[in-house]
Amino acid sequence: MQLIITEKDNAARRIAEILSDGGAEAERRNGVNVYKWGGKRCVGLSGHVVGVDFPPEYNDWRDVQPVELIDADIVKSPTKENIVATLRSLSREADEAVIATDYDREGELIGKEAYELIREETDVPIQRVRFSSITENEVKQAFGNPDDLDFDLAAAGEARQIIDLIWGAALTRFLSLSARQLGEDFISVGRVQSPTLKLIVDREREIEAFDPEDYWEIATQLVKNGSGFEAQYFYDDDGSEAERIWEEAEADRVFERLSGQEAATVSSVRRRTRTDAPPAPFNTTAFIQAASSLGYSAQRAMSIAEELYTAGYVTYPRTDNTVYPDDLDPEELLDDFVSTSPFGDDAMALLEQDDVEPTRGETESTDHPPIHPTGEFPDRNNLSEDEWEVYELIVRRFFATVAEPATWEHLRVVAEADGAQLKANGKRLLEAGYHDVYPYSSASETHVPDVEEGEQLRIDDVELAAKQTQPPRRYGQSRLISKMEEMGIGTKATRHGTLEKLYDRGYIDGDPPQPTALAKAVVDAAEAFADLIVSEEMTAQLEADMTAIANGEATLDDVTDESREMLERVFEELHESREEVGEHLQESLKADRTIGSCPECGEDLLIRRSRHGSYFVGCDGYPDCQYTLPLPSTGEPLVLDETCEDHDTKRVKMLAGSDTFVHGCPRCQAEAADESEDEVIGECPECGSEEGGELAIKHLRSGSRLVGCTRYPDCDYSLPLPRRGDIVVQAETCDEHDLPHIHIVDGEDDDDPWELGCPICNYEEYQARNAVEDLEDLSGVGSKTAEKLSAAGVDSPDDLATVEPDAVAEQVQGVSADQVREWQSDLEA
Repeated sequence: MQLIITEKDNAARRIAEILSDGGAEAERRNGVNVYKWGGKRCVGLSGHVVGVDFPPEYNDWRDVQPVELIDADIVKSPTKENIVATLRSLSREADEAVIATDYDREGELIGKEAYELIREETDVPIQRVRFSSITENEVKQAFGNPDDLDFDLAAAGEARQIIDLIWGAALTRFLSLSARQLGEDFISVGRVQSPTLKLIVDREREIEAFDPEDYWEIATQLVKNGSGFEAQYFYDDDGSEAERIWEEAEADRVFERLSGQEAATVSSVRRRTRTDAPPAPFNTTAFIQAASSLGYSAQRAMSIAEELYTAGYVTYPRTDNTVYPDDLDPEELLDDFVSTSPFGDDAMALLEQDDVEPTRGETESTDHPPIHPTGEFPDRNNLSEDEWEVYELIVRRFFATVAEPATWEHLRVVAEADGAQLKANGKRLLEAGYHDVYPYSSASETHVPDVEEGEQLRIDDVELAAKQTQPPRRYGQSRLISKMEEMGIGTKATRHGTLEKLYDRGYIDGDPPQPTALAKAVVDAAEAFADLIVSEEMTAQLEADMTAIANGEATLDDVTDESREMLERVFEELHESREEVGEHLQESLKADRTIGSCPECGEDLLIRRSRHGSYFVGCDGYPDCQYTLPLPSTGEPLVLDETCEDHDTKRVKMLAGSDTFVHGCPRCQAEAADESEDEVIGECPECGSEEGGELAIKHLRSGSRLVGCTRYPDCDYSLPLPRRGDIVVQAETCDEHDLPHIHIVDGEDDDDPWELGCPICNYEEYQARNAVEDLEDLSGVGSKTAEKLSAAGVDSPDDLATVEPDAVAEQVQGVSADQVREWQSDLEA
């Protein structure tokens, strides 16, 4: 029997389908899918099924000094025991094995892990196949030309695992213990994430330190034959053109001069033609940047691209390459799209060009080609909207790289009025070129009419605008990944995941990412006491060392020993400053949770967590002062920079995935509830007839609103109401429940209110609408995702409610652990 091992179950299913010509059948072993046909078996792993860790005696943070982890033994153990057991069982039946994991550093390491597990059971021949797309042609070609495992490349991945474990665990424990921040609230540090965090914090420092300067600009409206266009005032500033006027008195003088003029005389006209070259092929970073312009986070974009790759529609999405390989025939690939919609007409037009010659980027490598479509065209109905949008982006990028350049005509006009110079720059598209097939690049035109030198143009309007210089912008996710690439931080496979970790661990919020007070504190402490922790040179050097391992120029032991020596130097610096580091972090952690001053005693008001896990606002003067404020039960609180003018208290945002919302000022919410009176709207359906309970609209101090029984807590009947908008009770009543209809109005000018109707009917309809009988009843689960979940052993909502989110995320490509938690939350609702 030939045993084939892939990296994920969906890849196993796809490869089995190709190699068996559709004849493979699935059987379950230990809850794992095994695809069989003839004398072959194909099984998918779940990424890494073997992990590295320290021996159990190092598990207790309080009994083990963090520095001891540097030279501790590293042990390997199964992380997915059912998959490992299945692989061992299949190995004992096999006559030969083929490793078909992804072809990159991590894929080779995953393949080596499988190799070692097989070797523990049998000495059958083991071969390696590599491909850049899971298409019939490439997969069959790869299996027809097997190779050997690249142990050097796998060693590079293993070195990364070991170094990240040692650095992350040792420094995380040191900072967390110093700050007395244990349990779920530990302070996370990592070899790649900390230099990345410094990038974000450094940018925030630039913004905070920025001192704006006042300046003025003057714009005029010039008119020719009824056609108006804008012209900007400028002056000579040591040989260069300047538009900003730095003195208000000078700006006023120029404005007065121009305002007194009726016409300007054209003094120069210059026309030129410019060629706009098509873009280079997509590498991972360029793809993430383009997907970002469509609203996708780096993590989401890569997740979708990996789904499309596994389905055989695009090539491997983790690549630095920007040059198509010689064996890619662009005309042949275009021809695959001629009969498709909506790409057929564009593909035909490109084939009719005199020459179909792709662009070339700056980076050429031999591992994987740039990201491009494979020519296997998907049924649009089988893709989600997001998957189709990303697929179309990749197709059209390929089209753009083989399209003609665009041609622009630029027109520059300079006119004078009372010695003041005015300029206007126009441009129009002469030849659309690649813009016809790639609508993601701007092709907007700026109108300036044809004029001649000496011509008089009427001055229709003059405007003086007072402005200020602006601080640098925060890095968006795609720009941040580009900066990481420039500085050698992380790899194409890890950069987007690093950002996701920073979000998950509360170091950054929003997009563009903004650092929290904790993030600033960690970077401050590292810079002050051990700057290697956040040094991009250090992590870039280690990345270079791992590349050297892959190239056979260094060994795993050489690089990990060098890394341990670096970390020992870090601890030498940290050891003397442990108390200072702890105090600094504790102060910052407190600042990150402080929303203002207690109105009763003046101490700080802090966001706290009860022993039951819920959040509330409490006084730092406890137990002497017992002032508290409730917070919503949904989400995790984040203190915002915005301050309530009434209470000088910071507003709070509740982070709850796609249901994230701004709670606002906790004192305002509590006071509004205290001042509100319950509005009775009818009889309680549970206790009204016997106990006289009534239903009333209630405003809770946590900011929530509901329809509840006036006999609470003896009767806890309640119905939820929206958190936002004015609640307006209507005269119309429900025939079934004898309750008035309710409208939710967004301000006085809202002429299209949310007609909620009877609150009981509305809630019953909501429950029926959101009843989850099948996986596909959940938001975001289509037939394809349900199939993948089923392959991972999740066949029903009951299964989903009890699974471990991280385990499912590792088995099911395109589904994150946070998404699984969100589904579980929906099932609990």
